[in-house]
Amino acid sequence: MHLFYAPEGRLRLTMDNRSYVEVVLAWASPLTYPGKYLSFLDGKGKEIFMVTDPVVELAPEVWSVAQGELQRRYLNGVVHKVLSTKTEFGSTYWHVITDRGEKEFITQSLQENAQWLSPDYLLIIDVDGNRFEIPNISGLDEKSKQILSVTV
Repeated sequence: MHLFYAPEGRLRLTMDNRSYVEVVLAWASPLTYPGKYLSFLDGKGKEIFMVTDPVVELAPEVWSVAQGELQRRYLNGVVHKVLSTKTEFGSTYWHVITDRGEKEFITQSLQENAQWLSPDYLLIIDVDGNRFEIPNISGLDEKSKQILSVTV
């Protein structure tokens, strides 16, 4: 198996005398089984194959390329501070400070896109599929906690 970019930015896969000119990697169950069940999809979204444990089942050079692609695809920012939120017509506009700097993003339908992973751990998914985590709400400053209590 060979996983590579050609041209730059386009992930390709060659295996068993077959080539796939466009490949998308997707976690099948990222919240329930993080780091397990990695699906390789073709350009039309049809599954090529799935691996249960990519660290064990993939060659190190394939796993290295896959990790880079997954980090690019699944942007996870850790929210350190909530500066403001505003909800209009079912969309919530967020202004936060994350481990990657100051960010503004939009979520729709918080019932679907704000998931409590534990009583103190909130995962927010924006309209572009980016994920923002608040792993310890009780550790946030008082203003951030107050904004979250009204928003979510």
